Amino acid sequence: TGRALRCLYEGEYMASTYAGDKLRAAFERIMALPPGASDNLARVARVVDRCGSSGHVLDVGSGLGVFPARMREAGWEVTALDPDPRAVAHLRDRVGVTAVEGDFMEVAFPEPFDLGALNQVLEHVEDPATMLARAAALAPLVYVEVPDAEGAAAAGPGREEFFIEHLHVFSAASLCLMADRAGCRVRSVERLVEPSTKFTLIAFLEPR
Repeated sequence: TGRALRCLYEGEYMASTYAGDKLRAAFERIMALPPGASDNLARVARVVDRCGSSGHVLDVGSGLGVFPARMREAGWEVTALDPDPRAVAHLRDRVGVTAVEGDFMEVAFPEPFDLGALNQVLEHVEDPATMLARAAALAPLVYVEVPDAEGAAAAGPGREEFFIEHLHVFSAASLCLMADRAGCRVRSVERLVEPSTKFTLIAFLEPR
């Protein structure tokens, strides 16, 4: 159920993954990666290439906060949302961005954004089309990353793209169909293998 999933991601998952000092240590380790090994630097470069070096981005499910940190460095104002209070405290105190604790489908935001970002988030929720529709209602452009099932399938079922916490995996076709269900127009979609070796689909979407 949705409640069970929230309990998992807000409670046991965060406790086991980032207990103690692990949250800060993981953030610093990833921030220290060289440019050629960083998924996040490549992600920011794609956004800046498309959208420029300023604006206000809403990052949904920010977790460690590496993407918000890099977007802030690139000149963007960042609002980061996460359901876990430990992540939110880390985002405010260590990353230095505006951070909001809560359920994305329920939080009221005081202003619209220039960009919504759903990075490796939609695969974790029961109804990704509804979440995408909410993001598209808050920003004229949405950047999406999801696991690429077609790319990962040849590498075998043990790939992290198919881990149990992923309720969905996607093909380029199913991503486009989900976007249509969410009332979005696909401006671009691309398949890639990230520096971390993840098979990923990326898309820029806009509300119809």
